[in-house]
Amino acid sequence: MRMVDLIEKKRDGQALTEEEINFFIEGYTKGDIPDYQASSLAMAVYFQDMNEAERAALTMAMVNSGDVIDLSNINGVKVDKHSTGGVGDTTTLVLAPLVAAVGVPVAKMSGRGLGHTGGTIDKLESIEGFHVEISEEKFVKLVNEDKVAVIGQTGNLTPADKKLYGLRDVTGTVNSIPLIASSIMSKKIAAGADAIVLDVKTGNGAFMKTLEDAESLARAMVNIGNNVGRNTMAIISDMGQPLGNAIGNALEVKEAIETLQGQGPKDLTDLVLTLGSQMVVVGGKAQDLAEARTLLENAIADGTALARFKTFIENQDGDGSVVDDVSKLPQAQYQIDYPATKSGVVTEIVANEVGVASMMLGAGRQTKEDDIDLSVGIVLNKKVGDKVKAGESLLTIHSNREQVDDVIEKLNASITISDSGKAPTLIHKVITE
Repeated sequence: MRMVDLIEKKRDGQALTEEEINFFIEGYTKGDIPDYQASSLAMAVYFQDMNEAERAALTMAMVNSGDVIDLSNINGVKVDKHSTGGVGDTTTLVLAPLVAAVGVPVAKMSGRGLGHTGGTIDKLESIEGFHVEISEEKFVKLVNEDKVAVIGQTGNLTPADKKLYGLRDVTGTVNSIPLIASSIMSKKIAAGADAIVLDVKTGNGAFMKTLEDAESLARAMVNIGNNVGRNTMAIISDMGQPLGNAIGNALEVKEAIETLQGQGPKDLTDLVLTLGSQMVVVGGKAQDLAEARTLLENAIADGTALARFKTFIENQDGDGSVVDDVSKLPQAQYQIDYPATKSGVVTEIVANEVGVASMMLGAGRQTKEDDIDLSVGIVLNKKVGDKVKAGESLLTIHSNREQVDDVIEKLNASITISDSGKAPTLIHKVITE
């Protein structure tokens, strides 16, 4: 088998076989296939696409290129959730204990974040003492006993994906549905999930800017999951403005606690209940989404979900008392209100720009080496569709430096107030086939 034959075959619009895809992934991972041939094939895929069988084969070839986590010692259906990113995306912090509270095991492997704020681990480390450096034995024990635990990512999951993504990033082939879908799904499958729930974002704060592109990606990932034996569902949710009110690590933990108390922002609560309902169904704890949603709402109302969050924190050596007293979370030295310049209705809050403003305060990383300030960030006091009066606070900047003119300049270009407007649709589509 020759790599040039595979390139020409895909260039001409023909489907590659599973054997051919395995040959490519194995050879490229080992270094036997050079970058120039791999980039040529990636470009051919970019223009010619892949059918469902090719996408599934590519995904599994990348899964099998490295470690595959064995969660078979954990009882029940292990459900994982993946979001394609966004600003203020606090869903995992709420979902993990909430879904665990109704009996679905959440064995979560998470990483640190690059971008606007930290990843799930960074946010959880806002809680004093919390850590994810636990043994695999303890990880399994905690999930079996209390249905939820979080561990750091292993270094050798899907090495083929890491290598191929690095190549795509410099050859103009990142934005390809089959390549994006197989990249995401390979990591979820290698992490040991039995079932996968996907939150695909669309809007100016998302990778997929249009609903059409987001739906294409969602359907591609759902089809891959189901084709390789993982029960997979997806929703398409809006990321035209930040999700919830908080953007920043400790601020998002505080918001997660408030949401588990039943006092969280409406959009975050709605999204969590929608995603959580899917997780409960694929986890086999409810017959349909309506029954699942009722179970989750009851777990919030009776305090079960909040109690599970406290147990989860304490199981991983964190200070569980933050659940009862959020003032124990890191707090910034300055809280600076950003007032509306005129009266009207908020018609736009550009998610990406607000995220960048938060990163400028120190809430996120531009490079892997950057330190994160866990206490800083931005809290929205108004959302799109809300009425506002001139001089009223649109948001509050949490900063450890008194001068934030650069942040305010960024925010000035991010928020629009007009005479009329309405709140955006949060959940665009649910994809279950």
